[in-house]
Amino acid sequence: MLFLILIPLIAMWKLFEKANQPGWAAIIPIYNLIVFMEIIGKPWWWIFLWMIPSLNFIWIIWGWNLMVKSFGKSEGFTVGVILLSIIFIPILGFGDSKYIGPAGLKQ
Repeated sequence: MLFLILIPLIAMWKLFEKANQPGWAAIIPIYNLIVFMEIIGKPWWWIFLWMIPSLNFIWIIWGWNLMVKSFGKSEGFTVGVILLSIIFIPILGFGDSKYIGPAGLKQ
């Protein structure tokens, strides 16, 4: 069961490093969300949108879509991250995808 926590956490560490952010930020609560927002090119206060009951799932999906695009992947990959995060986040973190800028620099 521990690997269900460790694998995505280590993958997030790798994602942060790929985006030229400190990898250790992935393990610091709240700060990891601030860094996440920097990577996707959104202001820090977007974290509060993630806390609105019953609407937060929309903002979280949108945030992950922007993260996936920041690494050059498509919306289909976002679906994978949402439905099978234990598989797709490590693929993004450990794979050969490169950080191309916030939300893929709007592709």
